[in-house]
Amino acid sequence: MPTFESVSFPGVNGTSLAGTLDMPDGGASSWAVFCHGFTLGKNSAAASRISKALAAHGIGVLRYDAAGLGGSSGAWEDGTFSTKIADIHSAVSFMQAQGRPVSLLVGHSLGGAAVLAAAPEVEGLVAVVTIAAPYRPDHVVHLFEDEMQTIKAAGSAEVELGGRSLRIREELLHDLAAHDLAGCIRGLHLPLLVMHSPTDNTVGIENASEIFSMARHPRNFISLEGSDHLMVDRAQTHRAAAIIAAWAAIYLPGAGI
Repeated sequence: MPTFESVSFPGVNGTSLAGTLDMPDGGASSWAVFCHGFTLGKNSAAASRISKALAAHGIGVLRYDAAGLGGSSGAWEDGTFSTKIADIHSAVSFMQAQGRPVSLLVGHSLGGAAVLAAAPEVEGLVAVVTIAAPYRPDHVVHLFEDEMQTIKAAGSAEVELGGRSLRIREELLHDLAAHDLAGCIRGLHLPLLVMHSPTDNTVGIENASEIFSMARHPRNFISLEGSDHLMVDRAQTHRAAAIIAAWAAIYLPGAGI
């Protein structure tokens, strides 16, 4: 039965990021890092359930909270898409230092966009998975578009996201808009699995089409029909993990289902 270990490691700007290592019984065949969505955290349904299920398939996973979320230090509003990418590299470096080299990156929602941006610079990486990822990072702006004028006029504004009040700074808007994933995807040169629900009302299925069409082979697309954006249905997260494990078995050292 998979076990877990609570860990922490340095993030950008002096933060300490709280993580959970989901570890297979008998040792991991390979290791992955899971990057959560915009405001979700390591214990969101997608992050926690998929990571645990991957561990049951023999793949160890590090999932972690972005700064200011869960057990991580720092202020969430100080984060940008650039810091999200940098924290992926911090997580990979932490795993490397632990003797657990990362072979697989998995990202959900904005975390999917972040792993696409980070992947070309991750040494030793052999495969990438995106789940409900936007093609353009600034897609998340639609979540607080009613506050855009206030943010631009005052430099920031409090918005309600995911049942909590969070401050959005204008710096975040500029940073999101500055990132174009097209070059990262074209230059990935790694197997890519794109997973998306055709009924995702938060990040439309056309985003998966754009990511897939931009990617080079080997590339695969899996339709997560019946799932919503947040992957709250336990059966859907277990299904997604089983598909990831079966697909990754072709590429990961020692992986299997």
